[in-house]
Amino acid sequence: MASLAWGLPLLIILIGGGLYLIIRIRFLPFLYLGHAIAILKGKYDNESDAGEITHFQALATALSATVGMGNIAGVAVAISIGGPGAVFWMWISAVIGMSTKFFTATLAILYRGVDSEGKIQGGPMYFIMEGLGKKWFPLAAFFSIAGLVGALPVFNANQLTQAINDIVLKPMGLYRGLQTDFVIGIVLATLTAIVILGGLSRISKTASKLVPAMAILYFVLVAAILIVHIDVVPEYLAFIFTDAFSANFYKGDAFLGGVVGGIIILGIRRGAFSNEAGIGTAPMAHGAAKTNEPIREGLVAMLGPAIDTLVICTLTALAILVTGVWQSSDANGVSLTASAFEESLPIIGKYGLMVCIAIFSISSLFSYSYYGTKCMSFLFGAKNKGIYNYFYILSIIIGATTSLSMMINLIDTFFALMAIPTMTATVILAPRVIREARIYFAKLKAGY
Repeated sequence: MASLAWGLPLLIILIGGGLYLIIRIRFLPFLYLGHAIAILKGKYDNESDAGEITHFQALATALSATVGMGNIAGVAVAISIGGPGAVFWMWISAVIGMSTKFFTATLAILYRGVDSEGKIQGGPMYFIMEGLGKKWFPLAAFFSIAGLVGALPVFNANQLTQAINDIVLKPMGLYRGLQTDFVIGIVLATLTAIVILGGLSRISKTASKLVPAMAILYFVLVAAILIVHIDVVPEYLAFIFTDAFSANFYKGDAFLGGVVGGIIILGIRRGAFSNEAGIGTAPMAHGAAKTNEPIREGLVAMLGPAIDTLVICTLTALAILVTGVWQSSDANGVSLTASAFEESLPIIGKYGLMVCIAIFSISSLFSYSYYGTKCMSFLFGAKNKGIYNYFYILSIIIGATTSLSMMINLIDTFFALMAIPTMTATVILAPRVIREARIYFAKLKAGY
């Protein structure tokens, strides 16, 4: 079911829709990336503006959800099947995703709504209702129902538990089966509960500390690997470009490995899965930003896919390529990435990677709870949103202790379904974003 949901139709919605948006606005936001960084640094922060959190905290919350196993395991899968060329198409996906994030985050501020308690809220369900009208409620409800299931952390908890067991506990002889899984689940659930029961403020503050820390640690580890293999780094950077247009065959699916079109689809799919542009999760975080200028939040949101895919996914790809494990090892996913780290940095490599995986995954556990409670609040009223957190915390323990292939399949499917209402509304409302952008950039040029 998940493979069907994440198949060609969804890629057409995400990539086709993203290309339409980028062409309609004529790449205009890309000229203001320097301005976006200035906004992120707080130059335009105003405490009197509507919203709950700063631009930086909104981006950190969104990134803490998107930067996860997709950046470590997903890249390894793409290279195993499609070779180095798949990375190039991940980059293309990121550039298109930057445009999509600009539009969806701008709409999240432009058409904020109010919940049943009268508090300002943002996200696809609200910009559908406020931008398209109340007759579009079924589309907003469809997004929120899909979000309730899609935001559950079963996959993250399951994969993090597996990584802890495989990289740390089993080699040390400390793995005790279900008993160990249950203890890990309890620890993860407790850590998550401490943060998420404190609401968005605590989630965003925690994310704003964790996200930069994990990015810096990961960068340092990969930099060390690249220094060890500095002689082949230029060769593999060039290979990413040349291999993107060749029909080389690598491990895995013969169709994907042997056909250029298959490599393109694979790379774009992994990129879209990693940065979540067009899915609709990030606009829920960006919609809470303290700003009265929608375009500013759109520009900040654009930086998300750049950091997530152009930086972190590229670091993973280079580590795997320069060490040669993508050709010499039969491992796949996170195990292939672990092999690359261990090859260049014996002893500390795989444990350093384990720390990164833990931070990546735990920060995702925090952010997705916020998305789920927003969907719960929209459907059943703000007073009931806290109920979702208890199901959420329980699902972490279930995810850690159970082989949930069917449940994970279901959750991935619902996550993909969120893109349908998000992209539909975004494409329809695109002309309004373009009008706002032209007004804002004209004011900026005039010195306002």
